[in-house]
Amino acid sequence: MLDQINNILGKIDNFVWGVPLIVLILLVGIFLTIRLKGLQIRKLPLAVKYLFENEKSGESGEVSSFAALCTALSATIGTGNIVGVATALVEGGPGALFWMWIAALVGTATKYSECLLAIKYRVVAEDGHIIGGPFYYIEKGMGPKWKWLGKLFAFFGVGVGLFGIGTFTQINGITSAVKGFFDPDTIWTVDLFGRTYSWTVIIAGIILTICVALVIIGGIKRISTVSQVIVPFMALTYVLVVLIIIVMHITEVPAAFATIIKSAFGFKAVAGGAMGSIIVAMQKGIARGIFSNEAGLGSAPIAAAAVQTDYPVKQGLVSMLGTVIDTLIICTMTGLAIVLTGTWDMGLEGVAVTTKAFQLGLPFPNQVASFILMVCLVFFAFTTILGWDYYSERCLEYLTGHKKAVVKAYRWLYILAVFIGPFMTVSAVWTIADIFNGLMALPNLIAVTVLSGVVVAETKVYMDGLKKDKIQP
Repeated sequence: MLDQINNILGKIDNFVWGVPLIVLILLVGIFLTIRLKGLQIRKLPLAVKYLFENEKSGESGEVSSFAALCTALSATIGTGNIVGVATALVEGGPGALFWMWIAALVGTATKYSECLLAIKYRVVAEDGHIIGGPFYYIEKGMGPKWKWLGKLFAFFGVGVGLFGIGTFTQINGITSAVKGFFDPDTIWTVDLFGRTYSWTVIIAGIILTICVALVIIGGIKRISTVSQVIVPFMALTYVLVVLIIIVMHITEVPAAFATIIKSAFGFKAVAGGAMGSIIVAMQKGIARGIFSNEAGLGSAPIAAAAVQTDYPVKQGLVSMLGTVIDTLIICTMTGLAIVLTGTWDMGLEGVAVTTKAFQLGLPFPNQVASFILMVCLVFFAFTTILGWDYYSERCLEYLTGHKKAVVKAYRWLYILAVFIGPFMTVSAVWTIADIFNGLMALPNLIAVTVLSGVVVAETKVYMDGLKKDKIQP
């Protein structure tokens, strides 16, 4: 029965994440990059400057720009950075990492555009809180007749949060990592639902569910407060640990990059020929890259909409750094560690690939290396669960016409999904997440493309204001 379900999900996933969607995501990113004249590269220093200012530059909004970025990063930096990258390299070869870079480079322009639009078209709810995102810039930017498209996005957004990125993949990644460290041989077991599980999985699942419940009940302000503390700490810690692996293999780094490039263009062809290997590398790399950084998905704009600022362009610049940090830095670190240690080609899968890379790459005993990765994974996944609760709540709020009772009931359903996550099969979990990812991206990509003229106009007005000192940077 489970095999049949997995086969059906696999066919749906291959259809949703086929060549057309991959091409669409890249084309939208390229289109916006051209229209904005490479803004993500030209204005990168200005974006970094705004990031470190961490100021509230407007009357409307609920959180600072830094808090909004941390909230967005809390949702994007998750198991995709550790497990997702490993899965992409195992299935698509080292070349998948190259296509992650390409998707991130053009995706940065997409992230800038969608977050700018979120600020421009956000609304104030009856109780005074700010709500915005693709559903509102579709409805208000494209016109009321397109409201159905906004509803479609919101529906898929709830699905991604409840069944995809937000719950199952994250809790599954956490409990797998905890089990791998504390009970790798599955000695302490219990029979549930006709299957055997390690007690470490059960205990970790319960503890995490309680922690999630304590935070998400507090809403956006509590989520952003927790994120501002955990996100910078966990990202910096992970980068420093992987830097140790790179330093330990510094003479092999040029060869690793050569392997990545050769694999990306089929020079290290696998079964199916060079063209077949290129397509597989592209598909896995771009799919996992989007899963990780969420550029074009429409999620980050929901967090950006809550920022206290009067300048949509300013927050767009800060928000686009999320893609840089997530993929060009953290995913690259994971990918390099895996390629340098060769664990992508050892017959392993999931978190075991990255765990082995840490064991082989770090100058520590295996147990210590495994523990470090486990802690990183737990923090990464925990914050993603928090961020996606906020996203999916806002989507549900839009769908139901701001009915608070429904949103409060949803929180408990979300907590329940976190609790049952460890009992989902690994392949089914990632496949469901991929499907909802792709379906969520479509309405947002359409809207960002249609409203690209608004993005260009807003950008020009703001940049001209900076040059004439009408706007303080």
